[in-house]
Amino acid sequence: MTTCRTITVFTQLLRWTLLLNPPEFRRLFSGDMPATFAREARQVLDRKGYLPLVLYGAHNTLAAVVGAIAEWTTVLRQRFYATAIGRSASRTVSGGGWIHNTRQDTRYAVRGLLKAPAFSATALLTIAIGVGATTAIFSVVHGVLLEPLPYPDADRLVRIYQQNAPTNRWGISVADFLAIEEQQRSFASVAALTNGTATLTGRGEPEQIQVAYATVGIFETLGIEPAQGRGFLPEEGEPGAKPVVVLGHALSERHFGPGVDAVGEHLTLDGTTYTVIGVMAPNVRTLGGSREKAAWPILKLAPPTRRGPFFLRGLARIRDGATLDQAGEDLGQISRRIFPLWAPGFSDEQAVLTPYDLRQVIVGNVGPALLLLFGAVGVVLLIGVANVANLMLVRATGREREMALRTALGATRARLSRQLLIESLLLATVGGVLGVVVAHAGLDVMLQMGPAIPRLEEVGLDGTAIAFAVTVTVVSGVLFGMAPLIHGASTDLAARLHAGGREASEGRAWHRLRGVLVTGEFALSLPLLMAAALLMASLTKLQRVDAGFDPTDVITASVSLPSASYPDGESMRQFWDEALRRIEETPGVESAAISSALPPDSPGVTNNFDLLDKPVPPGASQPGVPWPVVTRGFFGTMGIPLLAGRLPEARRAPDAPPVVVVSQRWAERFFPGESVVGREMIAGGCFECGPYTVIGVVGNVKYLGLDGDNEGAVYESQTQWTWRTVNLVIRTRGGTDNVVDRVRREIHALDPDIALARVQTMDERLAQSVAQPRYWTTLVGMFAVVGVILAAVGIYGVLSYAVSRQTRDIGVRMALGADRATVRRMVVWRGMRHAMLGTGIGLAGAVVATRWLESMLFGVSPTDGATLVVVSGVLLVVALAACHGPARRATRIDPI
Repeated sequence: MTTCRTITVFTQLLRWTLLLNPPEFRRLFSGDMPATFAREARQVLDRKGYLPLVLYGAHNTLAAVVGAIAEWTTVLRQRFYATAIGRSASRTVSGGGWIHNTRQDTRYAVRGLLKAPAFSATALLTIAIGVGATTAIFSVVHGVLLEPLPYPDADRLVRIYQQNAPTNRWGISVADFLAIEEQQRSFASVAALTNGTATLTGRGEPEQIQVAYATVGIFETLGIEPAQGRGFLPEEGEPGAKPVVVLGHALSERHFGPGVDAVGEHLTLDGTTYTVIGVMAPNVRTLGGSREKAAWPILKLAPPTRRGPFFLRGLARIRDGATLDQAGEDLGQISRRIFPLWAPGFSDEQAVLTPYDLRQVIVGNVGPALLLLFGAVGVVLLIGVANVANLMLVRATGREREMALRTALGATRARLSRQLLIESLLLATVGGVLGVVVAHAGLDVMLQMGPAIPRLEEVGLDGTAIAFAVTVTVVSGVLFGMAPLIHGASTDLAARLHAGGREASEGRAWHRLRGVLVTGEFALSLPLLMAAALLMASLTKLQRVDAGFDPTDVITASVSLPSASYPDGESMRQFWDEALRRIEETPGVESAAISSALPPDSPGVTNNFDLLDKPVPPGASQPGVPWPVVTRGFFGTMGIPLLAGRLPEARRAPDAPPVVVVSQRWAERFFPGESVVGREMIAGGCFECGPYTVIGVVGNVKYLGLDGDNEGAVYESQTQWTWRTVNLVIRTRGGTDNVVDRVRREIHALDPDIALARVQTMDERLAQSVAQPRYWTTLVGMFAVVGVILAAVGIYGVLSYAVSRQTRDIGVRMALGADRATVRRMVVWRGMRHAMLGTGIGLAGAVVATRWLESMLFGVSPTDGATLVVVSGVLLVVALAACHGPARRATRIDPI
């Protein structure tokens, strides 16, 4: 599929390029050449493979561009002079002349570039890095932000939220979903999912897998079907129906064997036997934008007893003829109709069911970061183009006598200009091909670095990316090829030939042009380096945030108890009482506990509540905070101090009133300057459940990310409510080695069908919590370093060339008494004035550009003065180091 798209893209590029030719040429050749190219491209693909196809397409595109320039050159000369050149142009239009000349000039350009390996290697590496990085990031931007979702009519898919403010939205409840299903008029179908984990047993060791429980309409809503078998039937969602599941391709291959038809087989998840009714295609690893899942069991919804909890991800497909705004009005009416039914337990009258475009929901807030990254690589590409332009200009100056000699032998300026342009485009083409290889490797690196950018697994070097690479390559080649063309057009070649073996002094204009290019490189480098420095400072501050617990020697693991073996809270509590006792007696274990949530960024359930002595006004939303369910030993195991009151008892009498422990931030937020011990609240809108009493206050813990607002937390005892999937937390003595294996043996001794999953240390969890900012910091930092290196290479090259061209002048100065220090200062100042001017211009650009970073920074201003000063100093030091080599070489010139 990709190869066919690549041939189509190159064929279309050729058609567009042929339109640049004069009318006579288009009339003769535009009909046959694209068809001939497509036929030959397929032959190249069949015989040699994909990469030679790309090379062949790039070569033809280059030849077509150069040919168009040659055609117009000869036609214009024919019109204005009507000489023998005009007759030659007529032969060229006949079809063979320009192709022959182009091939001849291409062979000459190849020989010339091979004779200058240092120049060619430097230029090719610079182009490859610029084109490759730009193409890789363009592929990500296009695939993530622009490409539609892989579903039919994906623009009609929406995600449904509860929302009471533009920036505050959350999932929907069973009551919401059933009301939407029954009353909506804007959707062709609706569905819901909820993420979870399940323990897979029956073959070998138990394994905990990621699943998404889905309602009957999921496949109809998304518009896809399993590759094998079928989706859910309406009757399979009814209470009492046999459990069914649709598997991911990877799980089917791993559990039943490669090539085995799993449809009709049985699978045991959490002790419940499911019948496999379908297997998804290998490329479908997620439904509706959730994270990668191994299986999708049927979700059966029982009639609700209250409005919450809001744990479902609602999906819907807008019917033909309806719009997103109409769907929003429809959902708003449903919200108003059902609010009175649940008002006693859900008092937020402002909360309204709201649809959002599914693609925007999946992409989230990654758009600005990707655009920032694309801007960063664009800057690197511009710096690279300026660098190669400088190299080309230096090389063109050194070839003045060669060009003068060719002129004396009869070469026209048009022919010489075409020769220089072909060299530039040839250099760009080879660099562009290498850039495609760099882009492919860059995408692999981005996938491996993590955390995964949304939809990154869908990104690849498709035809659009190849077309972008070709465009960038051609434009870059033309841009850095302009410098030698302008230089050749304005140089008196006859005077250079008459100069013989003597070096002619260059004009000040060319010194200024090279200086402008170097100044521009430093001006572009500073905002890029500033962005990297700000992100690094932000990451450093984020890593220093006090998470509220002691992560040293703490291990965590996810554990899920099978519903068939542990059907109720009492059976689950009995298991954990015995399991924790055994684990704490294990050698190397200091203490152990379980929790439904884990800091710093896994809050579990966010529960709403209403204080009895400070109730919210009628119709207002109740506050909500993270609501972990924990065992008594959780606080000691995590190193969270008890500040006031007491902790829950390890065992609770059946008729004991429910109690909670709150964090210090919760106490300060709701009862500033007052004691909170003994205060009462109603949780989750469940008035018949009775009030919870606050019995203690503990230290603050981050549950909403290290950069998130700490609005407090409420801890409920596991003796009052038990979760099926929990986090096991273990504090070890003197290290974590071998402890996990011992704990796993103790768990299996109690129940061999229970698995430990996602085992990691708390230090690893903390590092993982800042993985996303570290990801962006690393990528932007890499491009900033490349940009600075290219700028340093640029100033080094200009000064080195200036010293080599002024050897005689410097020797005369030293013979007349100038000491080495004076010569060194002269050379260094020549380079540093460009660097300082570029840095000054870059400072102004950085103040404006870094404001785009504001949403990505933590604790750092985008115009932080100290960072500006440090970055400017670093850039000038790099420039000074780059000036040192040429200056030192100048001081070693022998005056004799």
